Amino acid sequence: MRPWAGSWRWITLVLLAWGTLLFYIGGHLVRDSEHPERSSRELSKILAKLERLKQQNEDLRRMAESLRIPEGQAEAGSLAAAGRLRSLEDQLTRAKQKIHSFQKLTGDGPGPTQEELRRRVENGVKEFWYFVRSEVKKLTNVEAGERQKYADTLLQDLGHQERSIMTDLYYLSQADGVGEWRMKEAKDLSDLVQNRITYLQNPTDCSKARKLVCNINKGCGYGCQLHHVVYCFMIAYGTQRTLILESHNWRYAPGGWETVFLPVSNSCTDRAGATTGHWSGEAHDKDVQVVELPIVDSLHPRPPYLPLAIPEDLALRLHRLHGDPSVWWVSQFVKYLVRPQAWLEKEIQQSTAKLGFKHPIIGVHVRRTDKVGTEAAFHPIEEYMLHVEEQFQHLARRVHIDKKRVYLATDDPSLLQEAKTKYPDYEFISDNSISWSAGLHNRYTENSLRGVILDIHFLSQTDFLVCTFSSQVCRVAYEIMQTLHPDASSFFYSLDDIYYFGGQNAHNQIAIYPHQPRNSEDIPLEPGDVIGVAGNHWDGYSKGINRKLGRTGLYPSYKVKEKIETVKYPTYPEADKLLNSQKKK
Repeated sequence: MRPWAGSWRWITLVLLAWGTLLFYIGGHLVRDSEHPERSSRELSKILAKLERLKQQNEDLRRMAESLRIPEGQAEAGSLAAAGRLRSLEDQLTRAKQKIHSFQKLTGDGPGPTQEELRRRVENGVKEFWYFVRSEVKKLTNVEAGERQKYADTLLQDLGHQERSIMTDLYYLSQADGVGEWRMKEAKDLSDLVQNRITYLQNPTDCSKARKLVCNINKGCGYGCQLHHVVYCFMIAYGTQRTLILESHNWRYAPGGWETVFLPVSNSCTDRAGATTGHWSGEAHDKDVQVVELPIVDSLHPRPPYLPLAIPEDLALRLHRLHGDPSVWWVSQFVKYLVRPQAWLEKEIQQSTAKLGFKHPIIGVHVRRTDKVGTEAAFHPIEEYMLHVEEQFQHLARRVHIDKKRVYLATDDPSLLQEAKTKYPDYEFISDNSISWSAGLHNRYTENSLRGVILDIHFLSQTDFLVCTFSSQVCRVAYEIMQTLHPDASSFFYSLDDIYYFGGQNAHNQIAIYPHQPRNSEDIPLEPGDVIGVAGNHWDGYSKGINRKLGRTGLYPSYKVKEKIETVKYPTYPEADKLLNSQKKK
């Protein structure tokens, strides 16, 4: 036995005392951050002590390391001692990380890179305004025949300045550790929600579990049916019922959902229960074990859990992290639902290699056939490519563009050749067999399902998405995109609608600046007015109804902010305890 092995108790006591002191200092720092009026002198003393303790910590760490006993050379008692020492070392490491993070975030204010970029953005906006003001004044002196040329040059110059400001804003969002924080926070929040869903979906006793039954065979396409299941899942999560997904004889895959994606539960797929009834409201159904849910169009009464509401207990974190918390919340249910079976995962990997899919790449989704003239207008490829080129110019400020790649998803098989002919400087990546399978005569087949899943997958993997949000496929791809980045809320351009979820509750905004109408189409705004959103015209103006005045019309989009509704969803504390215990292991 090594000489130090008999002294482990003394070392343990020292480490324990030191760890307790370190945790005390960390807690003291955090508490003091809530009282900024306290003297900074005391904080300086504490930090000075912390510096002196750093060397002691290093000495103790080396001493603890020397106590590690080679495998197979120690008795059971010595091994237990070594295990306790390792546990203490882990505690010390976590304490140091906690204090370091606190010092970095609050001790010295914003970092130098953040402040430099903030000033650069501020100056860029001022210069942008000076330039616009000057050039618009010159318009009165431009000859009529030269105005088109002048306008084109002006727009080109404005584009350069806008891209410069947006690039600075991007780097500002990543500066001084904020990008790393955002990555970690996004992962932590997603892990939390996925763990809660998994807990809900796998009750210890299925025969006694409260259940919500959802039938997938709504009379619409894949994207619409997926959103139907998401709606069911949200109601199940809000009412604390395990979702039972009935998908036998699914029009896309007769074998059911589980032949394509992982089952929504590993332990509870039987809808049997002591009592069964149709949805009649959460309170009314509290004594019914199994509740059957209708499609959202027939839902009555409507519970508060429908989009665009988010959970109250996550609201502050989501507001801080994400530009559109409502989309993030929807995306978490999509993420759980579309976990692929092994064969589909392999198919995705093989298609990625076959197509040569790699970054940088922009996704374009062009939906035609049954949508044109009914749910959406016809948009020529030129409209999409205008925004594709604009985004590549943005990307070129941050990354090397070796090729301008576009992933083209469409139900029009002739579009790929048209795009290649009109835009020879681009590399179009597309599978025309998917376009053929998306035709009306082939749509509800397993081959068509494979095609739409692949299209959605690749669209979600792109760096930016140009599409029409009137299409469910486009919105699903955008939702999945949110699960792949800390905040991808701005990674799109829609040629028609703003994002929406079919059957959602009212989408409202709040006025933050006053607005006086300049013509008969405008509506007045006062700070605090609630505006029901009808759409964004993508020209600086949105359309909606001022709910206080009952007037519908246009208003400047920058004069409002989103009104995010929060709901008291269940918090699933037992699931959170399990997640926390797993993290400690």
